[in-house]
Amino acid sequence: MEIYGRHSTSRLAKVRCQVFSTTFNPEGIRTGNKILRQRLKGPALVSYYPRKMSTVQDMIKEFAPYELVVDNEEGDDRLEHIVALKQRGKGAPKKKKGPPSKHEQKGGKKR
Repeated sequence: MEIYGRHSTSRLAKVRCQVFSTTFNPEGIRTGNKILRQRLKGPALVSYYPRKMSTVQDMIKEFAPYELVVDNEEGDDRLEHIVALKQRGKGAPKKKKGPPSKHEQKGGKKR
């Protein structure tokens, strides 16, 4: 035997949703409220990576109008290393310039 009717149960659910600030959805339609209630992921993703620090290149750009010389030791070391590699024949190959010659086109991939 049913104590409360279907209508009073529905009204009770509606009042309960108003009191507890939830969504009243008696038909059970998919509304996406579960996703919308979740915390935003943006702030967590932003704080995952450390803030960008100023680099030597940034300092050179900032002080260029004042004609101040900024020494970039890491960049100089890298260039010296590349020169040493090229002297030993271990450097990167030269880039091509211009369109390919006819000789190179004939020996290409066959379809």
